[in-house]
Amino acid sequence: MGHDSIAIVDFGGMFAHLFATKVRRLKVLAEIRQPDDPVEAFQEFKGVILAGGPGDSQGFNKAIFGLDVPILGCGFGHLEMARFYGGSVGPSTLSWGHSDLKIVADHPLVDGFVGPVWSSQQDVVTSVGPEFAKLAATVCKNGDLLPFTAVASDKLRRYGVQFHPEVDDTVDGDKLIANFVLAICGCKPSWTMETYLEQQIAAIRQQVGDQSVFLLASGGVDSTVAAVLLRRALGPERLHLLHVDNGMMRKNESANVLDMFRRFDMDHNLHFVDATDTFLTALGDEVEPEKKRKIIGNTFISEFERIAKELGIERHLLGQGTIYPDTVETGANKGAQTIKTHHNRVPVIDQMIAQGRVVEPLADLYKIEVRELGELLGIDRELLWRHPFPGPGLGVRLLCSDGKVDVNEIAAIQQEVDRFIAKKGIFNMQFLALPIKSVGVKGDRRSYEHPVMISGGANWDEVANLADELLKTVPGVNRCIWNLGSHAPKSVELLPATMTKARLDLLREADHIVMDGLRRYGLYDDIWQCPTALVPMKINNAGQELCIVRPIHSERAMTATAASLPPALLKELADKILALPGISGLTLDLTSKPPGTIEWE
Repeated sequence: MGHDSIAIVDFGGMFAHLFATKVRRLKVLAEIRQPDDPVEAFQEFKGVILAGGPGDSQGFNKAIFGLDVPILGCGFGHLEMARFYGGSVGPSTLSWGHSDLKIVADHPLVDGFVGPVWSSQQDVVTSVGPEFAKLAATVCKNGDLLPFTAVASDKLRRYGVQFHPEVDDTVDGDKLIANFVLAICGCKPSWTMETYLEQQIAAIRQQVGDQSVFLLASGGVDSTVAAVLLRRALGPERLHLLHVDNGMMRKNESANVLDMFRRFDMDHNLHFVDATDTFLTALGDEVEPEKKRKIIGNTFISEFERIAKELGIERHLLGQGTIYPDTVETGANKGAQTIKTHHNRVPVIDQMIAQGRVVEPLADLYKIEVRELGELLGIDRELLWRHPFPGPGLGVRLLCSDGKVDVNEIAAIQQEVDRFIAKKGIFNMQFLALPIKSVGVKGDRRSYEHPVMISGGANWDEVANLADELLKTVPGVNRCIWNLGSHAPKSVELLPATMTKARLDLLREADHIVMDGLRRYGLYDDIWQCPTALVPMKINNAGQELCIVRPIHSERAMTATAASLPPALLKELADKILALPGISGLTLDLTSKPPGTIEWE
């Protein structure tokens, strides 16, 4: 059966595949295309969406604008469309975050759409060609009015929006996408997850042929769904599962995972190896986040190859539960920025993919779709709705350092922070730039910048709003954390620290306290993910580890908002975690994504 379909042109932004996801949820097939693809690659589509990107149009085949189908430009795609049809583009104070929308003209594109909208661009359309009409304007928080936030030319069948309708943070964004896909392009909804499942089973069988698959099974949602899907496609005899304890698992995690696989009859050809010493030896004294991730990824593969050889199945293909955020943050698409390298996207994996030796049946899906697929496969809810846990485990939550600090850089950032405080007239709170860096994302580009610790504040809303404003104002900062201790720090000192079993054991205890608290307060299912991280930092000349708790709300991991926790739970966490030996402080991460990634590394 044929399906109406929409092409998503990916300029290397973080959100192109979110468009595909949102279009598919309308039961319309969506496929990703590259900006330099020939026009012939677009002939079968009923419409085209030009997605956002870091801002580089090099290689963009502008002959796409000659297609006789509706085209919607979003973010960077909006800018490119404006330029092509005689408009102009300039800088703006609009960065990332929410803005109010003002509809100025009725049109099918914005029918039922009111906003607010979410944006991440630093440039905006300042004029449009004569064929275009204004549909909506954006009211920025500083009062600026952006008049060409949404535009349309029915004569040309060309449409543009400055914001990201595909992210969940844009209220009613799904409505705007549906207006374009169903009303303007006239697509008929006929594509379903059942269709996707049938296609993936066929694709797996075609790729694998008469070979077998050896899957790295962490016990998380993605690898579990991948395991069940591969078993359905190939049968249990042609699927081996390997669970590797890399020494960076949660407290009792490996034992619980193995028990879970047995309880749900997934232990046929199940293998386990405790490789703690191997991983920690490989990591050695490395402190740089990207290098740590690559070492962990390479060590996973070396263990996979070693065990496969011992079992006599070294010719099996490698199976992975890779999902799309893993690939987009690693910069897998043309023009994409590497936000952080995922353990399943290190060079040795890329080489194996090029050789056709890797099977990744979930690589085009987001977490919410993986769970939908899992439900369709009959997987128990207990397995599907666990919090996401990174493949490298606590390795990306235990920050390391050589202890060196660029005092001039910190002083310059603190000066900007102090200027922000003075302008806001804040006298009862402390805002302190910390001498550590974490990974973030700004405007589809990787950032590696400092956090600011906020001490004081009456409540969550007050502190979170100030944090959001500071992050949009002060350069060199990509996170804000709220001090849950009773006193503001008088001094902080970054300590040299590497990946050690003792530090991991301390993090395991802190993480266990947080997870237990979420469950006891009935919040585990409401919070999408809650990483706990340690930073090697002495505060007020005491302790060695600053603990950060990061509860977030999200659906697809491409964007996230910080989640508040009840004061009673925060007090419990503070009492228990601050009592752990070596803990110097406890903070709550207030940062959305962007500008901070979900994990600190």
